[in-house]
Amino acid sequence: MPSYRDQGLVLRHYNLGEADRIVVLFTRGHGVVRCVAKGVRRSRSRFGARLEPFTLSDVQIYPGRNLSTITEAVTVETFNARIVADYGRYTAAAAILEATERLLGEEQPNQRLFDLTVGVLGALAEGQRAPQQMVDTYLLRAMAEAGWAPELEKCAVCGVEGSHQAFHPAAGGVVCAQHRPPGSATPMSGVLDYLRALRDARWERVDVIAGDRKLGQRVQEEAHRLVVSHLQWHTERKITALDVAAEAERGQRR
Repeated sequence: MPSYRDQGLVLRHYNLGEADRIVVLFTRGHGVVRCVAKGVRRSRSRFGARLEPFTLSDVQIYPGRNLSTITEAVTVETFNARIVADYGRYTAAAAILEATERLLGEEQPNQRLFDLTVGVLGALAEGQRAPQQMVDTYLLRAMAEAGWAPELEKCAVCGVEGSHQAFHPAAGGVVCAQHRPPGSATPMSGVLDYLRALRDARWERVDVIAGDRKLGQRVQEEAHRLVVSHLQWHTERKITALDVAAEAERGQRR
């Protein structure tokens, strides 16, 4: 196959041999691609910091049988410095990148999810919202792009609309009393409304619910648990970085 040029967001990397790295990229046109960056760990590497996590680069890629090779990289935008300067932002961004990789198959393009991921990292780097809110709004919208959106209005089993009070990840979201499976969660008042506001980026409503001095923190924590349980049920993988991000958020609230 001929080489190609694409924009790629660095999700993670790990060392290979003495001087090389394997870089996992989420590319706009080719999905998740695993590439070798030769000599990147040498002090005089031509790549510099262009292949660090939280960096969006324009890359030239030569496809290989098992691993592709990055032959050129030019930085388009880097969120790295602004994200790593704040522990809460860093753990949230790491959780977003790990979740992104779990949601995507190898080399399955999803340009809407690509644009969403880059946009959320930019907003997180600028400190526009609390890190945990950025994680949850991203996960809700990213799951929708991947086809796993939790149902938050109609019963996920029978489709009947109503003020349903139970949530079950395996069923697909909220469920009515008649079709409530054993083990369903019963979210406290405000949680489902909060999730809908996050999904739709209705930030004024998010602020009203989260700003409640008595219940706001509990609503946010319970909503996050539902989002994570739904994601991990459908990906069938535990996303460790989400636990770290949640602990960082709790630490900042103390």
